[in-house]
Amino acid sequence: MSGHSKWSSIKHKKGAADAKRGKLFTKIVKEIIVSAREGGGDADSNPRLRLAVSNAKSANMPNANIERAIKRGTGEIEGANYEQLVYEGYGQKGIAIFIETLTDNKLRTVAEIRHTLSKYGGSLAESGAVAWMFVLKGQIEIAKNEIEEDEMMMTALEAGAEDVEVEDDIFLIYTSYSDLHQVVKNLEESGYNIQNAELTRIPKNTINADDVADKLLNLLDKIEDLDDVQKVYANFEISDDVMERITAD
Repeated sequence: MSGHSKWSSIKHKKGAADAKRGKLFTKIVKEIIVSAREGGGDADSNPRLRLAVSNAKSANMPNANIERAIKRGTGEIEGANYEQLVYEGYGQKGIAIFIETLTDNKLRTVAEIRHTLSKYGGSLAESGAVAWMFVLKGQIEIAKNEIEEDEMMMTALEAGAEDVEVEDDIFLIYTSYSDLHQVVKNLEESGYNIQNAELTRIPKNTINADDVADKLLNLLDKIEDLDDVQKVYANFEISDDVMERITAD
């Protein structure tokens, strides 16, 4: 919605990824391990692993770390056995929260998530309570640089994308979840530098959270800070003037 910031773009404006580089590395390593375990250690024949490795390189992760994570996934090096689990909950104003995790101890993970939600104004929900409120999509990030919006839109659609949005200095390109890897390949072959590509969950509808913005963003930050949490999604939006106040603080 014009004039509003959604959770998908708020994290860019807050600079959360840069501020938490160590956390980012941990999340990427886990994703590489699970991808290699499930689809093998050859990135050429494992699209999920190829995407994880690409994101690791975009985050400037050393090659040695990437190779070690792949070997942990294939069993060449011993390491934790991570399990993919999702949790659902509510934030302030009943805003839906969907949490993706990779964990080697699900009792610890659910306890930490329940505690964090309760402490910062949310609550844990039953499985299936909010999942239906989100649609699984592919999301690709490309820096705007000197690229014209019309050019990016045309190229992305020809590459198989569904839509393109502009958020500050990046293009957000959306695909069906099954077409993500192919669209990434097509855009790279067209000469575009992919900053990040991942599966994401887009809310079907959003709730305005201006009146609870500070508390809600704090809650989501605390959840994302948990070691086992990979991604957090929420169905809300904040008006630009409120967002400007928060980012200026």
